[in-house]
Amino acid sequence: MLLRNKTVIVSGVGTGLGRQVVAACLRDGASVVLGARTAAQLAESAAQLDPSGARTAWRSTDIADESQCAALAALAVERFGGIDAVIHVAALDSLFGGLRDADFESWGRVVDINLFGTLRMTRACLPSLTARGGGSVVMIGTQSSLAAPSQVQQAAYAASKGALVSAMYSLARELGPDRIRVNTVQPGWMWGPPVEAYVRFQAHTEGVPESEVLDRLTARMALPGLATDADVAETAVFLASDRARAITGQSLLVNAGELMR
Repeated sequence: MLLRNKTVIVSGVGTGLGRQVVAACLRDGASVVLGARTAAQLAESAAQLDPSGARTAWRSTDIADESQCAALAALAVERFGGIDAVIHVAALDSLFGGLRDADFESWGRVVDINLFGTLRMTRACLPSLTARGGGSVVMIGTQSSLAAPSQVQQAAYAASKGALVSAMYSLARELGPDRIRVNTVQPGWMWGPPVEAYVRFQAHTEGVPESEVLDRLTARMALPGLATDADVAETAVFLASDRARAITGQSLLVNAGELMR
């Protein structure tokens, strides 16, 4: 098991990717501390994925609030003795549009969550990661920060995640001497609740079968079919594990070959 005897914090645990990350961490032997704003979703996910409650703990956490980030990190130390990895799924991705119609106050909120929120949560975990003799920080980015999709405009989201990748390089240098690795997973179109909703909406709007909308997306892929939430979760777990102990400052696209670099 890749994460046996490890403790992992996962932020942004909802019904999609965050939940898949928790499930994969538990399967691979970790104890997992779940964070998100919605307590009911956290409680449901923990109960379903770890019915005994022996290897999960959770706390309602808004990563825009530094004290709440500190409280989530403290819970991991109190319950399981420390932190070995933090996987950042929490993000604000619901603001659509480009520059012409930009509301920069709303953009600021996106940046505050996606960039500064991730950094707040990372900083809260640093004392325990350092005390453990090192560990892993895994950020979930987006392919959109490299190549904007033609189907939707999410300029603020892409910009905030691009800034996070730039921050990753500095963090990898800064934290490397303490054996703390920092990497980014960059999904493209990822089959899970958000993309399922997009396909349903687009099919309804155009009056076409959902399969037609999905075929348009998959036609761009080198592999036949979209990557899934579970595929992205597997990549995050690998980067959190000791199998990736010599990997830091890297961004890995998980996109079925839609964009190659």
